[in-house]
Amino acid sequence: MKNPYNVLGVQKTDSANAIRAAYRKLAKKHHPDLNPGKSDALERFKEISVAYDLLSDAAKRAKYDRGEIDASGTEVPPQRPFYRDYADAAGQSRYRGQTGFDPENLEDILAQAFSARGYGGAGGGGPGAAGRGGQHFTARGSDAHYTLTVGFLDAANGTSRRITLPEGKTLDVRIPAGVRDGHVLRLKGQGMPGFGGGAAGDALVEIVVAPHPLFRREGDDIIIELPVTIQEAVVGATLEVPTIKGKVRLSIPPNSGTGTRLRLRGRGIHAGHQFVQLHVVLPPTEEPALAEFLKTWAPLHPFNPRDGLEET
Repeated sequence: MKNPYNVLGVQKTDSANAIRAAYRKLAKKHHPDLNPGKSDALERFKEISVAYDLLSDAAKRAKYDRGEIDASGTEVPPQRPFYRDYADAAGQSRYRGQTGFDPENLEDILAQAFSARGYGGAGGGGPGAAGRGGQHFTARGSDAHYTLTVGFLDAANGTSRRITLPEGKTLDVRIPAGVRDGHVLRLKGQGMPGFGGGAAGDALVEIVVAPHPLFRREGDDIIIELPVTIQEAVVGATLEVPTIKGKVRLSIPPNSGTGTRLRLRGRGIHAGHQFVQLHVVLPPTEEPALAEFLKTWAPLHPFNPRDGLEET
């Protein structure tokens, strides 16, 4: 895994806001929806999402900086002397504990530990007791952690994704509609296998919702900014507007300025709505007739849009 700071183009000393800004800029540039058919953009987007997932979490970021986890979020075992450093050295005999078990044998190690804590006796005290010295025990498998990046629309509407589990097994994961960024899905029994017949652990899949170039979410409401011309804002219009479930027709009332917010009832997530914020856009080129008209135009109700501004 690459260094997450290098992936986002930031420094270790940068603030959380700087890291967030760098992520949003890169995510918009490399989002698959804006780069159809470009596999390199998809891979780059995944890389960016994984890096931001780590650095946006203060606890994870601190652990990474201390070298306690790697770039994928996996714990890094502490470096310390181990018996194999000495047992396999030239002229040294194989190490064995005084209790008689072989440290190379995981079952012997764990059986000794469980016995010492009263989980079984030398006579094999427990259901299914068996094995060397009459010892037998079970242990639940550890949980497996994953990060899955999904597009904004897929998260809003729900989808299915295939992930690869331990030992190469694949599983189709159902992403529920309206899932939020950071939500963790628990897949029972899909983690690491147990020991001695113990139950398998769970697979914990953390969802990362990628930003969208048009939509943003506020609770269960969807917000979109809609550019309109001066003519559409002044005299009104009926326009096609994108929603998370497809395009709909929206009536723009006359005399609607920048900042006017219109509601599309029930077009959000679950019981939420979509709000359309208007933004008046000037023509991209000169319009002599419009300019000449405005020079001589006298409003019926004169006003000063800067009234109320504090003097500097």
